[in-house]
Amino acid sequence: MNRHSPSTEMNKKTIRVVVVDDSALMRALLTDLVNQQEDMRVVGTAPDPIVAREVIRATDPDVITLDVEMPKMDGLDFLDRIMRLRPTPVVMVSSLTDRGSEITMKALELGAVDFVTKPRLGLVDAIARYSAEIAEKIRAAAMSKDRMRERGPQNRGPMMAPESLPSLNNRRASAERLIACGASTGGTEALREFLTRMPEDCPPIVIAQHMPPGFTASFAKRLDGLCRIRVQESQGDEPLLQGNAYIAPGHAHLLVAKVAGVHRTQLSQSDPVNRHRPSVDVLFRSVAQHFGSNAVGVIMTGMGKDGALGMLDMRRNGAPTFAQSESSCVVFGMPREAIALGAAEDGGSPADLARLALNAATKPFVQTVPA
Repeated sequence: MNRHSPSTEMNKKTIRVVVVDDSALMRALLTDLVNQQEDMRVVGTAPDPIVAREVIRATDPDVITLDVEMPKMDGLDFLDRIMRLRPTPVVMVSSLTDRGSEITMKALELGAVDFVTKPRLGLVDAIARYSAEIAEKIRAAAMSKDRMRERGPQNRGPMMAPESLPSLNNRRASAERLIACGASTGGTEALREFLTRMPEDCPPIVIAQHMPPGFTASFAKRLDGLCRIRVQESQGDEPLLQGNAYIAPGHAHLLVAKVAGVHRTQLSQSDPVNRHRPSVDVLFRSVAQHFGSNAVGVIMTGMGKDGALGMLDMRRNGAPTFAQSESSCVVFGMPREAIALGAAEDGGSPADLARLALNAATKPFVQTVPA
């Protein structure tokens, strides 16, 4: 075990991190990257969950980084115990494999705040990008600590499908409208709660969730198995159909456009916006342009400001726009920015947002939208 004692010079604002990984090289790398940040420090490391229990008990960290695949005790079992007995923000460290992405999705369901992929060692530019990414995710996770502790230990039973909202029974109100959603940290579970309530004839839904390449397909597949609607990773050029949700792939911006009179998805490899690709702003701006007041905007939990300006464009073009409430967010960053900008009103929990979005879809249809 490699254990670091908390520094007596650390102030209250320093984020205390425990690193759990079976690779000594990864523990050393993560420790170095975290300790390079002025506002955080590794206070303990462990090679497996058995040792980690004692380190966590001794150091009371603000955030834990946890390898997805661990020896001696399955990483998911350990995460579940943390959430039940000592709720603490956890950032999963995942391998970019089919198995790694599937386990990561399960980890997010169990309560992990976010995840990062393991870096390609030896590449200086890749390590630099990884350092910035993991620091941002640890900061976001730390912001959720008080809320997790307030909620107390989580007693999770089998996941049950929530009751679906009533069908619209209005083909035009559904087929010619669009719901656009944006989310980041904590968004995977917020979107699950939102989408599982949608009836089979809901309007098409387009989604920008900050997530790296290789994981959005697993995310979409997992949601598709839980929802009454079809959920898919967008491949581009799909017609926007009732009862379908299209998730931006992790490598591209998702936009909408009208081609030969039919609204379709489009993918773009243009530069990141607000450091993100996919970007919520990019999606919302294209929705504002092509759907005007016939769209509904929803912005959910996440750190930063991505989506606020795009949502303002939607609102100025007549679209109803709603933000997730602070009390239900993992990180009240993106919704707060949208509300502060006058781009959205507080819409409550993801379940509330689903109801509001469907209600807005029954308003009178406006024939003319911006060109």
